[in-house]
This record gives sequence, C-alpha cells and structure tokens, in this order.
Amino acid sequence: MRMNIWENLPHPFLILAPMEGVTDIIFRQVIAKAGRPDLFFTEFTNVSSYASEKGRANALERLEISKTDQPIIAQVWGKNPEHFAEIARALEKLGFQGVDLNFGCPDKNVNKTGGGAAMIKTPDLAVECFRNAKKNTDLPVSIKTRLGWKAPEEYREWLTTLLNEHPAALTVHLRTKKEMSKVPAHYELIPEIVKLRSQISPETKLIINGDIKDKQHALELHQKYPEVDGFMIGRGVFGNPYCFTDHTPTRNKLMDLLYLHLNLYENYNKNHKISYEPLKHFYKIYINNFPGASDLRAKLMDTHSVKEARDVLK
Repeated sequence: MRMNIWENLPHPFLILAPMEGVTDIIFRQVIAKAGRPDLFFTEFTNVSSYASEKGRANALERLEISKTDQPIIAQVWGKNPEHFAEIARALEKLGFQGVDLNFGCPDKNVNKTGGGAAMIKTPDLAVECFRNAKKNTDLPVSIKTRLGWKAPEEYREWLTTLLNEHPAALTVHLRTKKEMSKVPAHYELIPEIVKLRSQISPETKLIINGDIKDKQHALELHQKYPEVDGFMIGRGVFGNPYCFTDHTPTRNKLMDLLYLHLNLYENYNKNHKISYEPLKHFYKIYINNFPGASDLRAKLMDTHSVKEARDVLK
C-alpha cells in the first residue's frame, strides 16, 4: 500500500482546482513558479477515451505531468464502471499520487453523456464507478462534486451516498449544477456538511470549493470553519496567479509570468502540435489593472502565434 497523500498535507491545505482548458501541464508549471498550492489536480480526462484505442493517445497527453507540478491528483470522468477500473490501474505507473472522480462538472456535453454532475441523478451508477476505481488501484480515490442537481438541499441525500463509500477526500463545490456560478457559493451549508462528514466518514478529508479568492480568504474561512480540511481555488487564479502566496503581484512580476508561459508553450509545442488560440484565454490573467492594459489585451487577441504576441509585447 502506497502512502496516502491526503494524510501528509498541512491543515488547512490549498489546491488548484481542475479547470478544463486551464490547468494543463503548461499552466500548472506557471502556478508552481508563482507560488505552488499544496496539491495540484489535472484537467479532467474521459475514462472511455483512455479505454479506446482511438482516444488513448489524447487521454495520455492530458495526463502528462512535469517535475514541478507534484504532488498531483489525476481527475477523471465518465459513466462506465469498467473504464474507471482500467484507468485507475494505470494512474500509479503514470506518476500520480491519487485519482479523483469528477461527479460535478456542469458542462452540457459532459452531462448529456451521463458524466460529471449528471452522476448526481444516477447515484447507484456513481457508487459503482467509485468502487470499480477503488478496488483496482492502491492510490487513494477521492471525489469532487456539487451540492445537487437543482436544489441545494439535495446535498443531504447525495453527499450521504458518497460518504458511505468512505472516499479519501470529498471536494464540495457549494452550488448545484443548475446554479452553475450564477449565485454566491452556499457557505451557510458548511457546518451541516462538516457534521455529515463527521458522522458518516470522519476519515474523509473535506475540501470546500466555490468563490475562494486566495490564500488569505481560505485562512479566513478556516478560522470560521476549522473542521474543513482544505480549500480549492479555481477562478480566483484568474484574478491573481499568486493566489497561493501572501504576495501582491506587481506589473513586472505578472509580465515575467506571461513570458514564462510563452516559453513553456513554445517548448511543449516542439513535441506536441497544439493550437495557439487557447493560449489567448490566459492573457487576461497577466495583462490587467494598469493603464493601457485593455488595449494591449485587444492587440494580443488579434495575434496568431507566439512570435506575433512577443512583437506586440515589445
């Protein structure tokens, strides 16, 4: 049995949330440079893609990790229990310290296939997927989910179902699938969720996600809710890539990170032909809150290569 990474984290610990199209191997290295969280998560990988001959190469590309983004948890999604078992068997050899099952993604395309947050509507299948993953790996298996599908009150039945399986950790995004990110996170429910965890599976690490801006905000929440083990920061990283530190980023520091991001992209692209377009989504992280920032961003959005971006920045 391998060491359980969840038992070797500080209290509280901070995690960079898995975000599709954001927390790839390149951006994780940028955040590691700015100020690393206690734990990284990958973007989520489709278990059925990994199980297919046609999709495995793409799945393995999504599961690439670097020396700087560890310890790291692989997040996976799908609805086929056998495919969860297959990918779980492989992840330890790929260098991961744990596997996390995505039962909370609100993306319509993901939900149409029965994956992500749609698992909330098929709890028996969710349990089967979890059990298949757990029995086929020595890695700790955790879950990330939402309060429910439509109503926040659904958390009682849904989280009870999950906690009865005793996951190594449970991350709760404090909104429903229907709410997306349109309403404030339901922090008022934290005491009840803590109570539920303590009653059913006290060994499960409880992580809170939703509207957490930075380390300081997480520590304030920890003062109020000391029984929460960890806090996961997602969109807060767009406001401040130094969110896992006590530093206030300067314009020069942000520009240094942008150049690092461009360098890492170029190096990665030597062996992986990836599109330039998604890189543009990151520019707003580094180019903001100074005179002329919006004009500079607009020019960068009109570029078609890293070379053109560098020319604009000069």
